[in-house]
Amino acid sequence: MLKIKCILLDDELPGLTYLRMLCEQFPFIEVVKCFDSPLNVIEEFKTLEFDLCLLDINMPGLSGLEVAQVLKDKYIIFVSAHPEYAADAYDLEAIDFIKKPVAKERLEKALNKAYKLITEKESRKTYFSWNTNQGKSMLFFDELLYINTSEIDKRDKLAYLKDDQTLLLKNISIEKLLSLLPSGEFIQVNKAEIVSKKTIQSHAADEITLKIKHPSKKQFVVTLGDSFRKNFQDWLRFY
Repeated sequence: MLKIKCILLDDELPGLTYLRMLCEQFPFIEVVKCFDSPLNVIEEFKTLEFDLCLLDINMPGLSGLEVAQVLKDKYIIFVSAHPEYAADAYDLEAIDFIKKPVAKERLEKALNKAYKLITEKESRKTYFSWNTNQGKSMLFFDELLYINTSEIDKRDKLAYLKDDQTLLLKNISIEKLLSLLPSGEFIQVNKAEIVSKKTIQSHAADEITLKIKHPSKKQFVVTLGDSFRKNFQDWLRFY
């Protein structure tokens, strides 16, 4: 299941703590960071990887509406005790406006809406670009079969493509790759490897057999790590 990465902003610590507690009850939400200052969000957001921001509105320094204008390429849900700001919030194309005190059921409705929008946007992507041993390359999802960590330099990743082609992706983490790949088609199966669903031939409790051939010409079998097994099983059921 795709996890939506989000940040939270509320200048009142009890409200921020409660909102985080609610968000963490949803398995498709990952809280990347919580902020109690809008100025800190402006200073740090470019260094964080996230899709969604849950924002209070009435805060000292900058309002949530002003913060949202800076985060214009991110999805926004406003959480406020001031319903008079709702019209302004929707003018900024916010996903939703939730009135405090926040009810779990109401938050779930807003987060489900965000999940639908983000997954639909993701499904429209067909490739990503990255620096490789052949220069800047476009990697199309339908051609990408399997990725593992380079034995020579663990910062690099070896991508197996259709027609027995390979590309060495330079200086990219597994986490970054997962953020670029459609979660319905690719999954991490251990600390060093990612497989495509279309490449899976069969699987057991602790290993996955792939349709592609190993460079040694033997059957390609990868380990399904203990800490990755449940996520893999849920992924197969969900997708």
